[in-house]
Amino acid sequence: MMSRELKSFGITHEQYNVLRILKGKLPDEMCVKDIAGRMIEKSSNVPRIIDRLVLKKMVKRTNDANDKRHTVMSLTTAGLNILELSTQRINEVFEETILLSEKEAEELNNLLEQIRVKEI
Repeated sequence: MMSRELKSFGITHEQYNVLRILKGKLPDEMCVKDIAGRMIEKSSNVPRIIDRLVLKKMVKRTNDANDKRHTVMSLTTAGLNILELSTQRINEVFEETILLSEKEAEELNNLLEQIRVKEI
């Protein structure tokens, strides 16, 4: 379901994840290693995903101001726009298909938080 919606925006689930990660660090830039460490799917080929986002002009690649040997990525205005539009659509789809009361959603969130804490 989510992949189909993202496809209509011209991005994959992995690309969406990278855009979200970069948005979370705005206005700071991130290196590939840091992005890879925050990916939901750890086996993702982050450099390839970033290359595709650069081609789509959603991500900008520059040299690190402190160390010219390192490359850093940042979200472009186009990337931020696509991220906002796609997130809005995904939220609409989830609201239409996942019918939970406020209390049920809170209980589910608490359970997921317990699982997340145990994984660390």
